[in-house]
Amino acid sequence: MSLCAPEFFAELCLPFRNSTIVGNTYYAAPAPSSPLRLRIAFTGSIHADTYTGLRLAVVHADKGEMDSVVVSFLDHGTFHRRDEAQRTPANTKRYATFDRHHRPGHPPWEGAVTAGLRDAIERYTAVWFPGAWEANTPRRAAGPTTHKAPLPAAQNSSRAR
Repeated sequence: MSLCAPEFFAELCLPFRNSTIVGNTYYAAPAPSSPLRLRIAFTGSIHADTYTGLRLAVVHADKGEMDSVVVSFLDHGTFHRRDEAQRTPANTKRYATFDRHHRPGHPPWEGAVTAGLRDAIERYTAVWFPGAWEANTPRRAAGPTTHKAPLPAAQNSSRAR
């Protein structure tokens, strides 16, 4: 079964325009003029087809992998809400992980909260690609619908102090 990698990486809302997904791995060129590339892949566990986080790596075009770090789902609260709702016991195969087996029509990582992962990716890329995150994030332009909302009218309080 598929990991639905394109949907997972889309949910992370990574801002890099020069990116692609090959299989279950995300590749990006955060600084297009640099020979360095970002690679993000799912990290497996000791259990077959079970994933515990993401492995971020900086790869040089000629020299290969320069650095890597594993960003775990557990450390970033990715499945905390899901596991609490399902009362998944800690220290079990299913806690803070996902696997290839899932309900039809739903991604295997259903219930993931990706904000912590995204923040970790942003911090990591800031070290290797300074300014790339801001350079790739589209700026919102003020449009014709931009207006200031009127302040609500002050209400008199009749409570005794």
